[in-house]
Amino acid sequence: MAKDALIVIDVQNDFCEGGSLAVSGGNEIVPIINKLILRFDRVILTQDWHTPAHSSFASSHDGKAPFETITMPYGQQTLWPDHCVQGTAGADFHPDLHLTKAELIIRKGFRPHIDSYSAFYENDHVTPTGLAGYLRERGITHVTFAGLATDFCVAYSALDAVKQGFTAEVLLDACRAIDLGGSLAAMTTRMRRAGVTLI
Repeated sequence: MAKDALIVIDVQNDFCEGGSLAVSGGNEIVPIINKLILRFDRVILTQDWHTPAHSSFASSHDGKAPFETITMPYGQQTLWPDHCVQGTAGADFHPDLHLTKAELIIRKGFRPHIDSYSAFYENDHVTPTGLAGYLRERGITHVTFAGLATDFCVAYSALDAVKQGFTAEVLLDACRAIDLGGSLAAMTTRMRRAGVTLI
């Protein structure tokens, strides 16, 4: 396990039942992930960490509704309900998630004018979070992903992991999807084609 790490993506209150951007079944994966955490020596968490009035929020754009798409300088952007705002209860990790073993928390989405799905890059696919360098310095070559949501932050993280030269797998039973307009099927296909192992 020395070269392996578990990366737990965005298991936060706003993405779980009762949250402002709740993913169906989000609560169900917490006990599954807690068992995974016990198996791994190296555990990393990501945390969506938006500023108020973030540019990815529908409320920041007059006349726009959640789940509409707009064009941003870095490309197409889905607009979301306000979620995971810094310092709010919605941004906190799920209270039942076992955090003690986490050796690193990567916060993403804190730049007001750019969204961030991947644990490795902001949505411009240029601005790094620093995770790749951390993994390399620790000698980690294989990463396993679990969390929320399968078709957005988990998928983009896994795709970027492969691009960065890591081997990557996604544990589908430890993830749940938003499935916006067929996004789950599309991203599952994209991950397989990129060489991500789906289990």
